[in-house]
Amino acid sequence: MGMFHPGPPAVRIGPLADHVNRRLRHLAQTRRGDPAVALRARMIRMLVFDSCVTRVASGVGVDPKTVRLWRDRFLQGGISALYDLPRSGRPPRITDVDRCEIIAMACGRPMDFGVKYRQAWTVDSLHERFRERHPAVKISRTSVLRVLNTGDLRPHRMQCWMHSPDPDFRAKATEICKLYRSPPPGVVLCIDEKTGMQALSRRFRTKWPARGRPGRWEFEYRRNGTRALLAALEVGTARVYGEVRRTRTAADLVEFMEAIARRYPRGPVHIVWDNLNIHHEGKDARWTAFNKRHGGRFRFHYTPLHASWVNQVELFFAKVQKRVLRYNSFPSVTALSKAVLGFIDHWNRVERVPFRWTFGGYPSEMTTKAA
Repeated sequence: MGMFHPGPPAVRIGPLADHVNRRLRHLAQTRRGDPAVALRARMIRMLVFDSCVTRVASGVGVDPKTVRLWRDRFLQGGISALYDLPRSGRPPRITDVDRCEIIAMACGRPMDFGVKYRQAWTVDSLHERFRERHPAVKISRTSVLRVLNTGDLRPHRMQCWMHSPDPDFRAKATEICKLYRSPPPGVVLCIDEKTGMQALSRRFRTKWPARGRPGRWEFEYRRNGTRALLAALEVGTARVYGEVRRTRTAADLVEFMEAIARRYPRGPVHIVWDNLNIHHEGKDARWTAFNKRHGGRFRFHYTPLHASWVNQVELFFAKVQKRVLRYNSFPSVTALSKAVLGFIDHWNRVERVPFRWTFGGYPSEMTTKAA
């Protein structure tokens, strides 16, 4: 019989001080730290109650040599020994100054850095210009892209943006939102004009989607005229009244408003519309005279400058554009008018649902100061 050779004696850890136990428990349970450190902390905590390395290794799913390694390091250096030592590695070829300059260039205009006839950067143009400015720095296109990704920069992407210069933006937006969310007695109507609706006839018929192929519409077209849609959306019911007209003038709008007055012959009528010139008084004080003809029942509320999103009828116009105008082909303006008015009738009979307006406006100055 061979001789029995016992293994190394068990090495016990503990008892540990309370602050060490609390620190190990925090490292083992936290989800925000290094997962490797959390695993090592769990091994040490298990070794406090069970000094068998094999059982601890099986419980956490590692090799017993790994448990012995971090047990010995913990006994020598404490909790700080559970962290990895800093590694030297290869010295970086791109310095922090180079990275900051790449980011600064990406955040500026190409023309400010001597690149003519280019309004926005691409990765290639940014890399090329940086190499021209710093020929001694060996940097690849991939490295430039990596710097941009680290800074979450996409200099080749631009978005349209509009800022409202209205000094009373908050007050006007809050007033209109209050009309939507807590309507006063009477009716609230959102009114606007969708101008420039083109009756485009496509040269070839639109091909609708098929398996493995998206839908296609013909690029070439013929213009058959334009029309303007004047529409009023009732906020409480989402019912729409609209007229398709050849022009959009002050006279057209007055006639449209007379039709609105006939549809709502009694009670207050609150009108929400934008700051278009025909929506204001004009030299003839048209809306003062209009309101006088109808017993002063109309209240006009103007959206802030460059803030048409406050007007709910714009949401309906988006549906008209997407579902009636975008992919259609109209041989005449008559066909265009028929399609738009047909959609309004369908909306009122079948799909009419009030828009759920969630934005409540801005808090008053007194509320803000109190908060």
